[in-house]
Amino acid sequence: MPFIDFRSDTVTKLTPEMRRAMSEAEVGDDVYGEDPTLNRLEALAAKMLGKEDALFVTSGTQGNQVAILTHCRPGFL
Repeated sequence: MPFIDFRSDTVTKLTPEMRRAMSEAEVGDDVYGEDPTLNRLEALAAKMLGKEDALFVTSGTQGNQVAILTHCRPGFL
């Protein structure tokens, strides 16, 4: 049975198919709202949850920080 290592993307060896997909992928800067993949993901999440908009964050900790800072006025914490 072949060994497959799922520990991290830093140990993944790219296949020719992976390289082709990366070279053909639509890209954009998500900081400026120009990443088409992220924009589609946020739009899909908003639609699925019945919300006007959605925000993708990279971790649960970041999501908690956004929620706390959104609901607390400066100096409250």
